[in-house]
This record gives sequence, C-alpha cells and structure tokens, in this order.
Amino acid sequence: MTLTKNEIIAQITELGFSKKQSAELFKTLLEIIKSSLENGEDVLVSGFGKFQVKDKHPRLGRNPVTGEKLVLDSRRVVTFKCSCELKKRMNGDG
Repeated sequence: MTLTKNEIIAQITELGFSKKQSAELFKTLLEIIKSSLENGEDVLVSGFGKFQVKDKHPRLGRNPVTGEKLVLDSRRVVTFKCSCELKKRMNGDG
C-alpha cells in the first residue's frame, strides 16, 4: 500500500488543523525540501534520513529495443539514505 498526499494531509488534520491549513503546511514543507535540493543542498531530517543531490557523469548506454549505443548526458539525481533509527523501526527493533 502507498501512503498518498491526501492521507498525509488527513493525518495532519487529526492534530487539530483545518484541512486547508494541513494542505498548506504539507505543501510548504515539500517546497522547502524541493528548493533546498534544487540549490544542491542536502536535507537532513533527524531520526528519518538524509536526501542528497548527486551528480551523475555522462556514460555509455544503449537503446534496449534497437541495441544502438548512445551517450547518456550528465544529470543530477536525488538519493535518500534512511537513519539508523528508521532502519531499526522498519526491522522491528525499535
């Protein structure tokens, strides 16, 4: 099962915020994370994990349909590394 944006907003609403406030709060949080990553900054959430921007260099690839070789452009990707605390909770140790 996937936790959706609407389900997260509903859980925030249960804390006493209106649905509109909850949606705005969640939207603002995501915008802060996105803008930080866009600027190349890491986002560390203690007890949860770290979002990091990594640069991928150009590399050789191939078209899986035709087998034609091609060069994949350099790009930036976001990686996530969960905290030890989260790992423990996922494995039932926390």
